[in-house]
Amino acid sequence: MKKSSVVRGIFIVAVVIAVSAGVASSFNWRDLLSGLQKPLEYDDAVAKLGGLMDDVQWREDFVERAETITSQTTSLEDTLPEIRTFPLVVNGRGAGAVTAEIFVSTEKSGSGSDGWMKEAAEAFNKAGKRLPDGREARVSIRKIASGTGYQFIASGKYLPDGYSPSNHLWIRMAEGRGVPMVAVREKTVGNIAGIVMKESVADRFKEQGGALSVARLIDGVVQGQVVTGYTNPFASSTGLNFLVTVLATFAEGDQSHMLSPAVASAFESFQEGIPFIALTTLQMRESVRQDGSLDAFVMEYQTYIKTEELGSGYEFVPFGVPHDNPLYAVGNVPEDKMKVMELFADFMERDQFKNLARSYGFNPRLDHRPAYEVPDGRILIEAQRLWKEKKDAGRPIVAVFVSDVSGSMDGSRIQQLKKALLEGSAFIAPENSIGLVEFDDNVRVILPIKPFSLLHKSAFHAAVRQMRAGGGTAMYDGIAVAMSMIAAERARNDDAKFMIFVLTDGETNEGLSFSKVNRVIEGLGVPIYTIGFEADLDELGRLSALVEAASLKAGEENLRYKIGSLLNSQM
Repeated sequence: MKKSSVVRGIFIVAVVIAVSAGVASSFNWRDLLSGLQKPLEYDDAVAKLGGLMDDVQWREDFVERAETITSQTTSLEDTLPEIRTFPLVVNGRGAGAVTAEIFVSTEKSGSGSDGWMKEAAEAFNKAGKRLPDGREARVSIRKIASGTGYQFIASGKYLPDGYSPSNHLWIRMAEGRGVPMVAVREKTVGNIAGIVMKESVADRFKEQGGALSVARLIDGVVQGQVVTGYTNPFASSTGLNFLVTVLATFAEGDQSHMLSPAVASAFESFQEGIPFIALTTLQMRESVRQDGSLDAFVMEYQTYIKTEELGSGYEFVPFGVPHDNPLYAVGNVPEDKMKVMELFADFMERDQFKNLARSYGFNPRLDHRPAYEVPDGRILIEAQRLWKEKKDAGRPIVAVFVSDVSGSMDGSRIQQLKKALLEGSAFIAPENSIGLVEFDDNVRVILPIKPFSLLHKSAFHAAVRQMRAGGGTAMYDGIAVAMSMIAAERARNDDAKFMIFVLTDGETNEGLSFSKVNRVIEGLGVPIYTIGFEADLDELGRLSALVEAASLKAGEENLRYKIGSLLNSQM
């Protein structure tokens, strides 16, 4: 019997038992049972969408005027929030103490098995270590993703005393931006990037003969034999490592050719086989767990080995440079703080923390040799630019923004949203096409889908600036209208990549519901990226998961950065 049949049988039995027990009223059985139905074919989804639109109150209210573009945003660094947005998970400040603040990547500054360096820092601060002059030595740990930490450092907006990203690529990039970086330790704890591949796919490669390798996987992507996803190389250490691995493979290990026209052309062909670039590893992992389109995706070994769902049915194939989690001093650090970081590095080398690292999945015993040497930082910076230019493999993107202007958005929220959209428009390439929808109780199409020329961009700015908040929240009505716009556009241009961006702060209380639209969304195959600020994140996550998109949590203080990062990776 097929697994899907068994699952349906279990659900049906569960429904019968629950109804018999008199508890059915506490569940939304319509949502539950809709998941057991067969997916809609595209034409059927379009037809069903047409029926849904009969129940939606909407109108075209196009903004006809253009407005001068005044936003000066040119890079993600321009949108960085205040540093306090990224908390000190260990605060070592104290009277009379010398405290060194360190940016630490999230897989070792979090909780549980992701908290190795955090736990070491807490123990170090309790140990009472002292400098030669008698002052106490302490450290503060700021939890921050490697790529975001690099952006703060490279821009000069905030310089910590120390920086411990996942790998050396970010160190070289900071040096490429002219920031002095001094090694405290080249390696604090070991990790390896790899491709997590379904065993069935790995077995297929093995049957063809030869060792399973990332080079063969890359060729398989180009040949259309395997569907792979990877993470945004502007934010993810593993994604950046994978990007450089692909470029180095096409350049046959010659760094001087990594950015050549021939390699750029080969990379563009490679990207034709990549369905999407994920914002997070979680997004890709969920796609595989739900038996989605991905055959393989990137992940660090420590996360892979500690993810229960990946314990069977998958194979890990190492690639790229090791993730040695180096510790570097940033800029011209005072001598006493350098000494603090040296003492901390010595402390982390104790057997206590070596054993803790192994228990958390670090320092794997895998036979892997780096496929390339760490390139100069300027090459890495140009590699990111090449990725931005070639990632869509020449296919234009058609996207509709669906913006919440309900009453709960009034005040600072609507102002921050407008600012984020205006600044985010800097990351939209002019060859892509954009539409804009706003919703409260009703839905209004305020910009039709058109190429994002300077004129359309000016109209976009005018439309955003005139947004006003009031009324209820008919989010799914707004999504239905956006899907209708995209379906019409697809009938004219089927070669484009289509997506929807939903920005909201509230739970739907008007119009259509998730259970009315979910099968239509799946049938259309349109990914819906959601950004929720103080919203029902579970529901938004469920919405984004329908077609392999991401759901982001944002606050007023970091909304600009979150939207900028999303558009930089997708547009």
